[in-house]
This record gives sequence, C-alpha cells and structure tokens, in this order.
Amino acid sequence: MDYVKAGLRREEYEKIRSALEREPSDCELRVMGVMWSEHCCYKSTKPLLRLFPTEGDAVAQGPGENAGVVDIGGGWGAAFKVESHNHPSAVAPYQGAATGVGGIIRDILAMGARPVASMDGLCFGAPEEAKTKRLAQGIVAGIGGYGNAVGVATVGGKTLYDEAYNGNPLVNAFSLGLVRLDAMASSAVARPGQKVLLLGSATGRDGIAGAAFASAELGDDEKASRPQIQIGDPFEEKLLIEACLDLHEAGLIVSMQDMGAAGITSSSSEIAAKSGVAIELDLDAVPLREADMEAWEILLSESQERMLLIVLPEKVEEVLRRAARWGLGCAVIGDVVEGDRWVTRKNGTVVASLPASLIGEGCPEIHWPSKEPGDLERRWSFEPEDMEMPRDWAAETKRLLASPNLAGKSWIHESYDTMVRLGTIAGPGGPVSVIRVRENGHLLSLAMETDPWKTALDPYRGGTETVARALRTLAVSGARPLGLTDCLNYPSPEKPEQFWELEQSVRGMADSCRALACPVVSGNVSLYNETSRNRILPTPLVVAVGLIDDPSGLLLSGRWQKGDRLFLTGTVAASLAGSQYQILRLGQGRGRPLDLSFEAEREFIEKALATARAGLAHSGRPLAGGGLAVALAKEAARSNLGAIVSLPLPTRADILLYGEGGPRALYSVPLERVEAFLEIWNGFPLTEIGVTGGIALHVQGHFSLSLGEIDRALGR
Repeated sequence: MDYVKAGLRREEYEKIRSALEREPSDCELRVMGVMWSEHCCYKSTKPLLRLFPTEGDAVAQGPGENAGVVDIGGGWGAAFKVESHNHPSAVAPYQGAATGVGGIIRDILAMGARPVASMDGLCFGAPEEAKTKRLAQGIVAGIGGYGNAVGVATVGGKTLYDEAYNGNPLVNAFSLGLVRLDAMASSAVARPGQKVLLLGSATGRDGIAGAAFASAELGDDEKASRPQIQIGDPFEEKLLIEACLDLHEAGLIVSMQDMGAAGITSSSSEIAAKSGVAIELDLDAVPLREADMEAWEILLSESQERMLLIVLPEKVEEVLRRAARWGLGCAVIGDVVEGDRWVTRKNGTVVASLPASLIGEGCPEIHWPSKEPGDLERRWSFEPEDMEMPRDWAAETKRLLASPNLAGKSWIHESYDTMVRLGTIAGPGGPVSVIRVRENGHLLSLAMETDPWKTALDPYRGGTETVARALRTLAVSGARPLGLTDCLNYPSPEKPEQFWELEQSVRGMADSCRALACPVVSGNVSLYNETSRNRILPTPLVVAVGLIDDPSGLLLSGRWQKGDRLFLTGTVAASLAGSQYQILRLGQGRGRPLDLSFEAEREFIEKALATARAGLAHSGRPLAGGGLAVALAKEAARSNLGAIVSLPLPTRADILLYGEGGPRALYSVPLERVEAFLEIWNGFPLTEIGVTGGIALHVQGHFSLSLGEIDRALGR
C-alpha cells in the first residue's frame, strides 16, 4: 500500500519514514493513516483549539482526557463531552446514531464516572424531502433504541432543519456522568510491568477505518460506505458499564480507555504516549468474531462495546473472574514496558513497531490558507425595509410557530426514555435540561445551543452568540456556569473561504468563553461535512453545564400563574439578520447579526442568577429563535394560561416581535415580588409588557391567538 491510499499526505509520510529510518510496513502505513486522520488528531484545528480558555475555578480535568470534569461540590465531579457521529449516520442512520450514543457513553465511563444523562444535537435537511424523513426517523430510532436500553436518560437536545444538511445530517451526541473527584480514572498513569487487557465484545470487521471514513467528504454511493459502520449492542454496553465501574471501585484497574475511533490502536497508543511508556500487543490473544482477520483489521476494527484496561499483574485473575461474572469476555492482550514504542505481533512476528509519541502527537499540523469570502458584502446587504411588514400578524405568528425549527418535537422526545434512574427534573422540550445529583443534593443545568444561520452570515458574531446563548439559558434557570464542551461541525477546511469561517467562528467562541468566564473542558471537531452537491452550514454546537447549589433557586419556563406581571429584560431592538422569521420569509438569512456587548452579557448573567436565587419569578425564558412572539406563545402553551400584552414600539413591530440576538429574557413575576424584581434589574434595560390570565394570548394591536391555536401551530 502506498501512503496516498493509506490517507497520508506526502509530508506526513516523510516524517514517518524519517522517524523510523526505514520504509514503514503495510500495516504501519494503515495504522498511521487512521491515527493521523482528521478525526483522530485534529491536524487542521489544533492551532485554533488552543484559543479556547481551558482553566477555571471549577475545572478538575480539562481537555486531553476522554472527557472534561468539573467540580460540582461535596467531593463530586461531573464528567461530560459531546462528539459527532455525522458520516456514519448519513449512510446507516440507525446504527450510526446508536453507536454515537454508545461511544460517548464509554468516553464518560473511561473517566471512572457513571453515565447519567445524554443529549443529542441533530441537524436534518429540508423536512419535505423523502431522504430527510428516512434519515431523521432512522437516527431518532437509533438514539432511542440504544439510549433507552442502556439505561441512560436522554434529557434534552436540539433539532434543526435546513436544506444545507440534505444528505449530510449532523448527529452530535452528548453524555454526562458523575464521579468522585478523588477516584477519577486517567489514561496517563500506566507503568512498566502492568498488563493490557481487552474487556467486552469480540473483535470483528465492522467499523474498520471508521475514523478515516469520518475524515473525508461523503461519497455519493452510500452502499460502498456501509462496511465502515459499527454495529452496536446496548445490552452488552450496559454490562460493560457495570463491570467497569465494579472493577474501578474495587481498585482492580490502573487505567481504562474506550475503544472508539481506531479501536485497539488508538486506545493502546494513547495510553502509551500519555503515560510515557511502551506497550507491546499480542494480536493472537485478541478474541475475534472472524478467524481470518489480518493484523491491520484487528488493530483498526471499531467493533463496539470494548474497553482497554491496564491492570497490575497480581490483579489480573480477579479482573478475569469478575468479567466472567458480568458475562463479558476478557483477555490479556499485552504488556506495558519501558520505552517509547508501540509494538504489535501476530503469529510471533512483529507487524508494527512505532514510537508511541509519534502516533499520538507527531502528526504535522496543517495551516490551511484562510481567505475572507468574497460575498460577505452580499450576505450583509439587508435593511428591514427590504421586507414588507406582515399583513396578518396572527397568521404570521402561527406560521412561525409551525415552522420546522420552532415547532414542538414531541415525536422525537417521546422516542426517548427521559426519566430512567429518576434524576430528571426538567427534560426535553424546554430551553434547559436539569438533573438532580443525589450524591450532594445539588442540581445540574444543561443548555445545548447552535445557530448555524447567524454563523453562516458572520462567523465571528455567530460564534460569540452561540456561547452567550447557552450561558444566558443557564443563568435564567439559576445555574452558575462551570464549563462547556463543543462540537465543531464544518465542511472541508481545504477551501480558503471555508477555513476562514471555521477560524473566525472559533475566535468568536473563544472570546465569548473568556469574557464570560466559562472554560472549555472537552470537545470534538468534525470536518469534511459536504457532498458533491452541497456543504453544511458552519455549525458550532456547545453544551454548557451549570450548578444550582440550592434546589430552591431553580427557575424553569412554562410556569406562568394568573395575575403575574410580564417583563422583558434586555433591549427591545434586536435584529432580523439570520432570524427564523427572516429565513421563513426570504428562504435564507441576510444581514449582519448583532455584535455582542460582553459587559451587557456579564450584567445579564449576574442579574438573572440573582433573580432565580431570590425566587422572584414564577417563570423565566431566555429569548432565542423566533424572538419575543415565540417566547410568549411557548410560555402560554406550556403554562396553559393566556396573557394580555402591550408592546412599546420604538422600532418596527416585526423587529420587536420576531427579532433575535443579545441578552434578553421573558419573566413572569407575581405582583408582590415586582418591587424586588425591579430592584435587581435596576440599570439594565427592562420593560413591563403585560399580565397573565385568560385562555388566549392577546398582543394588543397585532394579534390574538387562543391557547388551542397555539397548541395546534406548535404540533402539541
């Protein structure tokens, strides 16, 4: 095999050849081609990822391990991460999505944490397309089928539709687990003299070179890609979770590593490189499902439900005994020794011998050319006057509520078990998901956000807005942000204008994280999300995790009570650029999104936290897609209560009703707490806009919708 077929660039091949001082073998070329693929080594984005702040008061483990960990009090930590499974889901939607869920759960498990909550970020193509319907149904079924059976609650997520995702859906899987801070597992603690064990399923040919497949553009022939799709078994994964936690809690293992991308190769070489040791593997000891597998197939198989364990020699027998008790296969497949080598043998012959550090950290970074797109002026060319005002505000609002990106997603939520383990306080359907931490009495609030339309118009401002929106959501719920994880979904970085979009949006995200004191503790990059026919929108997705120390300080949405006063905090003058209203009217985003004031964002977060902690509001909802009108309608629907609203008109009515962007929220405040509420928000833009009551939402001078009409529009 030549280096091109292995997926290596010329300079990469030369670096390998120079390091080895010889020609690499066929097996070594295949191994390096996968390990130095974009999916495994982030060679196109490492310089950009260094822009993210990664340290903070609550950070117990930042990037570099299987997942990040934040301190949530009482000696406990939350381990969390989000990861893509886009390409596999495009060609085999059920298994692609299912194994995405399984893989991210094992990343959490590898930290010694018990997985307790999952979320999913889904981007589908045009909803009327038959292929979109097929992919969406398969992906949702895969997430539910795996997550429900494995016993981890799916507590929320986000689902978007746009024709840019036709044929290239995005499936971003998030998982969170709980771990004692003094018992976190690490992949950097292996020492010479220890044994390497494989726990879980036998190894087959499914998923071979899946990481390399995920690092290239999707081909038009789906069938040709299906052999690279992994097959999952959630019941085996449930046993694997319990077995690993049992072994970890009993002190029987030194380290454990998920076998995800690149299988045995990545898990073993990463432990060797991070620990500063050598690992020698005997492939004849690996339990196989197919007897005639070649060495490179065994090494690069991505068969699911497997973990690599590092174990002291004297504890091997007990590990094997306990694995058998859990009904899992377990075999000793290698040794940890002195040095910086990763050596594999088959039939007594060395088939690969590479420096472990070369595999893990040796790939040359790629600095792609970056060029500002030539059509920026056209993208930003928009004035509100370019759009006619709606003639029928009620019809326009109902049309917006019924649009694919804003309508209810009950058909998705009802496919998931959202309450397993009974820790879910707020599940899918609201701005925020909340889980109870029984171990310390606190609550964790989770907010998933992405806005590809604004990011496509202005990548920097879209990046800042994505992070800020997630942190606003946490703050309104009463949660202090601890950290976030991100999944960067983009098309090919090899096109200068596309790399510029990636570069600028990461800068925006990093600036927002730094200004708002929210470190990035883990993440994932997924590039080459395009086909011969189209490319996805630049889609950075984040999940922010926040802590509510006192459960009495939780503030949720959809809790209006009769007679509450309604307040809009934040400016009334938002922007139509990239808004759902604009996209619905024009079929595309145009204009330039708002430039955020980080000072205003910090002030908003501080006041929102104070409002929730003082218990001053019955309900709170950050304004996002669809603006104030959609926030009012969704609050009314979830509360089963109407309102009479009177809006000031310092700007166009459509901007006031449907504009988006900036730190804004809708609060319902009982009359007796209005004075204290006003005191907290003193000095920040604040407008009293109405009072709750009745069976309809009346926005005086514009529209009146009954609760039934709102429910029907939302598809409730």
